[in-house]
Amino acid sequence: MKNLFYILLFISTYSFAQSIEEKKEVSVLFIGNSLTYYNNLPKLVKRAANQKKVKMYVEMIAYPNYAIIDHWNGGKVQKLISNKKFDYVIIQQGPSSRANGRKMLIDTGKKFKDLCTQNNAQLCYFMVWPSRHFYQSFDKVIENYSEAAKINNAILLPVGKEWKEYFDNSNKFNYYGKDGFHPSLKGSKVAANIIVENLLKELK
Repeated sequence: MKNLFYILLFISTYSFAQSIEEKKEVSVLFIGNSLTYYNNLPKLVKRAANQKKVKMYVEMIAYPNYAIIDHWNGGKVQKLISNKKFDYVIIQQGPSSRANGRKMLIDTGKKFKDLCTQNNAQLCYFMVWPSRHFYQSFDKVIENYSEAAKINNAILLPVGKEWKEYFDNSNKFNYYGKDGFHPSLKGSKVAANIIVENLLKELK
């Protein structure tokens, strides 16, 4: 009986490893603004996934100062999600600490969620961060992104939350770039690792 247990454990572990390693390719669409295209975050995510032995195809639609409602109203994302096979669709907009930003994350996020469900994709929220000038709004950013993901039954990629924990514990702010808002290369690499870590949880 003991030998049978170890055999089953080996088979289970081996099957899990195979399920990740043998998956042909994980396809990810990034939808956002400059916080996504700075330092080419999708490329960094792909590289981080490859280091985990996961093949990843990435595509990005990101424009300066765009919110997710701007992408939705433009119509391009609907065609892309409907015509291509994506495993994950990652949406991002500005910090969204205020009520109107929260409403947009939830209401427009619901439209993205429905579209993703129709096309067998999983919706993800890329939680961002406020500028250092508005650091006091960080908790509301975390709260609003977290609630939107929960309400719309989407995957939360808690980059902003982990950034804040690092800042508060170290009193170092080197994830920010020179303008105190956009990410430094180090900040983008940290974001990429957080995103990959959370996506790999879903592959399990």
